[in-house]
Amino acid sequence: MKLRMSIWLQNIGIACSISSFITFLFRLSDFAWLTTTIYHIPIFFSIIFLASLLIAEDVRKACKKLFFYEKRQDKRPIWQVGIGAIIFVAQIGIVLVFYTKMTQFQLGGMPLFLVFAFMNAFLATVIYEEVFK
Repeated sequence: MKLRMSIWLQNIGIACSISSFITFLFRLSDFAWLTTTIYHIPIFFSIIFLASLLIAEDVRKACKKLFFYEKRQDKRPIWQVGIGAIIFVAQIGIVLVFYTKMTQFQLGGMPLFLVFAFMNAFLATVIYEEVFK
């Protein structure tokens, strides 16, 4: 049960990352009309999110093969990096799509949303590990 829920959460994080970055790229292009919103949720984001859910499992498995996850003796460090990266990228994507005004704040020249996303990803990875491993 825990393993299925863990995989499900990872796939949702990957799908959220994919859909938010694709939506953000279209917002910057001449096709900005694709980011029409209903209740502040871009329609294009919703469609791409559903499509991304279909490929998220394959993306996750491809990353495991890329980093030779199954052949490693100690799988814990790469597992933590993978979960942390999924959480970090999903947070950045959500900020870029839904909270673009938050990207203006700086902390010594670095965007503040990157600092918060890194801290949140670190803490969420520790919590995630305590719950699922």
